[in-house]
Amino acid sequence: MQKKAPAHEATPSRTNHAAKQPKPARPYHHGSLPDALLQAAEAVLRRDGLRGLTLRAIAREAGVSHTAPQHHFGDTAGVLSELAAIGHRRLAAAMADHAHDMPQGKVRRKATARGYIDFALNNPDLFRLMSRNELLDPERPSLVEARRMSARGLAGVFDPPLNEPSAAHDAFAELSAAQAVAMTAVWAYVHGLASLLIDNRLTRLADATDAFRDPLELVEAAIEQMEIVADNTLSAPTTARKRHR
Repeated sequence: MQKKAPAHEATPSRTNHAAKQPKPARPYHHGSLPDALLQAAEAVLRRDGLRGLTLRAIAREAGVSHTAPQHHFGDTAGVLSELAAIGHRRLAAAMADHAHDMPQGKVRRKATARGYIDFALNNPDLFRLMSRNELLDPERPSLVEARRMSARGLAGVFDPPLNEPSAAHDAFAELSAAQAVAMTAVWAYVHGLASLLIDNRLTRLADATDAFRDPLELVEAAIEQMEIVADNTLSAPTTARKRHR
């Protein structure tokens, strides 16, 4: 017969459970309320995922009235769009940091790809949100500008890079047909690797051989072997113009 635990050992579990309950969010006091709401939104996204990211959850996390998010952002799509814009700016910075001072050609392309992967790995839920167009407002100015920023970062694969100073410049506006195909292939390759990695779809492949300690090493090897397009295809466009129909 199994020996029952003494009574004094059975009761603390309930007490400890109560002690672990999260503390109520601190009331908002000062600073930029929209910024505080976006910080709260990202905290909820990281903890509860996209399904838990509601206006009420954001307000509760920020310690403000449940109407505050709607007052500042209009609706859920407004909040998610602003959050996605933050993601695109971080993605652009990650690619730029990895590609900084790298020589043109394959070395810089691989560094840009690693920046893309690194961002996705550190911000998986935000990365997923950025591709959920049905949840976003694609016309929201901040999102439009941020997407252009990440597009310019991705266009770092061109030689020389498309490095326009204007934030309003569309890095994809002046591409030849061959360059558009090349960019699509590069983007799909890197985005696919990132998605497979954060969704834990590469674990069995990595385990199938002794060559890789984990899925990230497998992705690194895939980047090293990245030979999607010829170097001359990714020469920066000079006179190409989008035809008006």
